[in-house]
Amino acid sequence: MPDCFPLFQIGIVTFFLSSVLDNLTSTIVMVSLIRKLVPPSEYRKLLGGVVVIAANAGGAWTPIGDVTTTMLWIHGQITTLKIMQGLFIPSVVSLAVPLALMSLTSEANGSSQKSSSFLSSEKMAPRGKLVLAVGVGALVFVPAFKALTGLPPYMGMLLGLGILWILTDAIHYGEPERQTLKVPQALSRIDTQGILFFLGILLSVGSAIGVVSAVVDNVPLVAAAMGMYDLTSYPQDSDFWQLVAFCAGTGGSMLIIGSAAGVAFMGMEKVDFFWYIRKVSGFAFAGYAAGIACYLATQNLDLSLPTSLAAIPFISGS
Repeated sequence: MPDCFPLFQIGIVTFFLSSVLDNLTSTIVMVSLIRKLVPPSEYRKLLGGVVVIAANAGGAWTPIGDVTTTMLWIHGQITTLKIMQGLFIPSVVSLAVPLALMSLTSEANGSSQKSSSFLSSEKMAPRGKLVLAVGVGALVFVPAFKALTGLPPYMGMLLGLGILWILTDAIHYGEPERQTLKVPQALSRIDTQGILFFLGILLSVGSAIGVVSAVVDNVPLVAAAMGMYDLTSYPQDSDFWQLVAFCAGTGGSMLIIGSAAGVAFMGMEKVDFFWYIRKVSGFAFAGYAAGIACYLATQNLDLSLPTSLAAIPFISGS
């Protein structure tokens, strides 16, 4: 097995995980996994950088993969099918280029901590696969829920949470030692500070604080763009809105404080701001530039995901 193979494993898994969950959750899950499998080292930090790039790239091409794309989707600037068709290939490129460049470095090829069983699974809790499947299914169902009912997406999220709550209470009924696996216990571990951070950013978009914050985070930048340009200036699913979604998502990887995924990684691994600039930012910028070039090329050549995706129920109408 090539020495750099775990690099690609982590990147690919995070990319697709982020597309159906979100980049913040995916980063927390994958960094936690890395912390269990790899001892503290420069290589582990590098893998964390890969997670940030992959999570932001994977979250850019689906409406539920990133806060910014979700904002655009909720307010009608993009639709599910078009954003997936238009941004999937550029998002893949924005991950593939950094991975290819990183695989050529000595840090990726010379580490002695790597093992062939890098992604060997941890022992899953009883009936864990069922809970995982229902949870992911509930998230994937959100676009269909919005199209079917016309209700806001957060209502679909709450419905999924309710189903998970009932399920976990039922399967762990009469098992006091499994109380930590129920939804109430999970809710007690919510990152309230992170939620308040993004709420504060959104509330300050209209002020000078919001403008300054746009330099270091992608959420207020997208909110500002939505406030400056309406659908009469740029129609739904226009190149402008797709580029806003792509650039805000993948561009946040260039600085560790530029996205929720980066901030989570910095907090979990205690990564230094300047270490990230030295070791990761250059690769992230290369992927960002390659992704934009790919998007412009695909639009000129009319390349995208197969239009047969329109046959998937609810997607074409969302």
